[in-house]
Parts: sequence; structure tokens; C-alpha cells
Amino acid sequence: MSYIIMSSGKIHKPVTETEIVPRYSETDQGGIVHNSVYPIYFEIGRTELLRENGMAYSFLEENNCRMVVAEIQVKFRRPAYYDQQLTLKTECSNVTKAKIEHTYTLFRADTKLTVAEGKTIVACVDSKGKPMKIPDYLYPAG
Repeated sequence: MSYIIMSSGKIHKPVTETEIVPRYSETDQGGIVHNSVYPIYFEIGRTELLRENGMAYSFLEENNCRMVVAEIQVKFRRPAYYDQQLTLKTECSNVTKAKIEHTYTLFRADTKLTVAEGKTIVACVDSKGKPMKIPDYLYPAG
């Protein structure tokens, strides 16, 4: 699949919502989503945000840009359960020459109660792992 950067050449949609339904393998014996799974959900949110902007990680890699997580924070508010309908709101909250920040809110789809909040900072490295400037096409339009 090929991806086309939007006509502005920049990110046009800085926020997305993704449906998440926890699988049995993501839970503990009590049916509660394990804390190790939340970073995976955040990755899903970043991936879908890229897709909605006409890109994918494969596009970045084809252009010698690998995104690496430099920092991750998760604040757990209440439990999420196996097979519970959740919504993950992912926002690209800040882009600088050296990093991209995303914020996340995971909430129950039916009650809108927040399950967890989070933040990641990703940096761009080339194929050899050397830090590089964030490409212009990853900056928000406007």
C-alpha cells in the first residue's frame, strides 16, 4: 500500500479516536487489563493517527526515519476489563526539531469514564540509530 502525504505536506489531523476491545490475553486472572498493555494501546493510537494523515510507519522507514519512544508516562485512573468497549483519544500535542509528544486518554465507551491517561515522547533516528531532525511532513499544518 502506498501512502500520499496530504497536499499541505503536513499533518492535517492532530487528534484521532480509536476503538479498543481488550483481548483475554491482555488481562490478568481477574479479567483486568494488565498495566503492560497500555503502551501497546498507545502505539495503536499513534499508528492510526499516522494513517489518518496519509502515512504509516512503513512510509517513515522508507524515508529513513525510525520513531523511537524516548519517554512514556501512564496514569491509571480505574480498571479496564476483558471485552470492554474502550475508546482511545490520541493527540499529537507538540512537535519540535527533536521530538514529537502525544497525549492519550483511554475511556470507557459507554460511560465516558477515564480509565487511563498517558503521554509519550518519540524521537526520530536514521537506519543506523543516529538521532535526526523531525521531518517537515510530521509537523502540523497551519
